[in-house]
Amino acid sequence: MSEKNREGKRTAREKLAVEREKQKSADKRRRALIVGGAVVAVLGLAAVIGVVAANAGKDDGSEASGPVVAPSGAQGKDSLAIPVGKDSAKSTLTVWEDFRCPACKSFETAYRPVIHELTNAGELKVEYHLVTLIDGNMRGTGSRNAANAAACAQDAGKFPAYHDVLFDNQPPEVDDAFADNAKLIELAGKVDGLDTPAFRTCVEKGTHNGWVAKSHQAFNKGGFSGTPTVLFDGENIYQDRTMTPAKLKQMVQEANKE
Repeated sequence: MSEKNREGKRTAREKLAVEREKQKSADKRRRALIVGGAVVAVLGLAAVIGVVAANAGKDDGSEASGPVVAPSGAQGKDSLAIPVGKDSAKSTLTVWEDFRCPACKSFETAYRPVIHELTNAGELKVEYHLVTLIDGNMRGTGSRNAANAAACAQDAGKFPAYHDVLFDNQPPEVDDAFADNAKLIELAGKVDGLDTPAFRTCVEKGTHNGWVAKSHQAFNKGGFSGTPTVLFDGENIYQDRTMTPAKLKQMVQEANKE
């Protein structure tokens, strides 16, 4: 075989080898793209599932389940408000709260003294609406069970004191301790005369669960952004960065002069 022919075959083999390497590289890139695409698809699906789950959680409790049994003395549309203070008070404060909500506890800690002062003096009436927002966001039933227990306390004429006890003993937001009815009954022992067989039965049976769910549904329909939502003359004063307990007191007193 001539040198020229050998050179030609060698060149052909080299070209073939180069082409094979190119093909291997192309196949490797294609496999990487396929695998990468599959990972992205899985992550995308997980994200979608996460969003759906989150949204499902936010709707938790918004649909009434079981009979809607309003607590004794509840007022307002569909009897969803628990009143504190005298009906003759000229000013009304509307409060939407969740017993698992840390911001609600902060509001209560700061404003409770002046609210008690004004309600006791007959200058202010407060309408409490109970919400289960944290149950939806963090999962669990503590918001609902605590709200039901508070409604049971309203039946016994002990709502204001038990309301305060629940916030004073609020667990960390991620701890669904209020889901335990035994804990709620234990806390009732801090309110004179509340821990009775009737109260225990009401808590354990979830007598007002349907009412709590309907209250949360009204919160969703109201278009409120979160808890607490505190309305005075239709204005959300909790969103007012200049608001203080002293300013609220002044607002109530000025409104009562009109």
